Amino acid sequence: MSYFRKHLELIAGYQPGEQPQDGQYIKLNTNENPYPPSPLVVETLMENLTKHRLSYYPSPLCDELREQASAVYGYPSDWILVGNGSDELLSIVFRAFLGKGDWVLYPYPTYTLYRVLALLQEANFGEIPFEKDYSIPKKVLTGQAQLKIVCNPNSPTGTFLSTMIIENLIKNSSCPVIVDEAYVDFAYDNALSLLKRFPNLIILRTLSKSFSLAGIRVGFLIAQPEMIQGLLKVKDSYNVNWFSQKAAMAALRDLHYMRNNVERIKQTRKEFSQAMSKLGYEVLPSEANFVMVRKPGENLESEYLYLKKNHILVRYFTEWPDSMRISIGTDSNMQLIIQILKNMTKDNKNDL
Repeated sequence: MSYFRKHLELIAGYQPGEQPQDGQYIKLNTNENPYPPSPLVVETLMENLTKHRLSYYPSPLCDELREQASAVYGYPSDWILVGNGSDELLSIVFRAFLGKGDWVLYPYPTYTLYRVLALLQEANFGEIPFEKDYSIPKKVLTGQAQLKIVCNPNSPTGTFLSTMIIENLIKNSSCPVIVDEAYVDFAYDNALSLLKRFPNLIILRTLSKSFSLAGIRVGFLIAQPEMIQGLLKVKDSYNVNWFSQKAAMAALRDLHYMRNNVERIKQTRKEFSQAMSKLGYEVLPSEANFVMVRKPGENLESEYLYLKKNHILVRYFTEWPDSMRISIGTDSNMQLIIQILKNMTKDNKNDL
């Protein structure tokens, strides 16, 4: 249609993983948590279901939730911006710092939404390949740009950059630097300790992964107050609904529950990685709630389709055809994948 801005015709848009609603599949393709959220979340929602007057707007700045997040993350509430998932917070940052012809740099492969958000702003994106050991590329470290991003742990690889490396990136950058820590609760470290020293640092967190709350869409942006004040000019007035705010507050009050689930997932991740290695896959070292498995030089589409035929969804990317990203589910989920892939190998041998 001729009504849209011309450059939109060239944008395919972000393609999320398949989201079947029929309950026929084990979903291991979008890095959701296999365990339910804290019972306190459900209890809180049920208690408040009839208390709230739906004709009223929610708190525009999520004041109570910011206070709760402050207690968890260790920074005052005016260092925290709440979003409708961390994806909305990414959109806010891109809109705030990037215009036509500006540059955003990030290591690649990574979250493909970054590219889409840059294109929407008519900005240039520099997708700089990771080094062979998945360390940060020099062009991202020292390159000039209006914005830089590191997804850490990275999706889809699950690899992790140490806080020392992140600090070096920030020191070498005169622009804002986003550290997207969507999966960091599954890792051994995080970048929160750097915030007081670096006014150009922006950290993103989400409740979708470790807190099992992908359905409520709540994320946090943590930065120095001057940065928050500028980003508030871009934020929609009432971007997080009342029920999501209440659910998020309840989840943050039950850190013990979240951490127990994280430890279960990390143990399953370790066992599954070892089992996939025995099947002949290269398994990248992961600090997230998923693993990327590879067979360099081969196309894994047949494995993806075979798993789908057996009602298991994993993520296959046409950009990286020798790889699959597999979310960590329950122990039984992961054992089933191993068995199905073994069956596929047997079937292929029988066909020869």
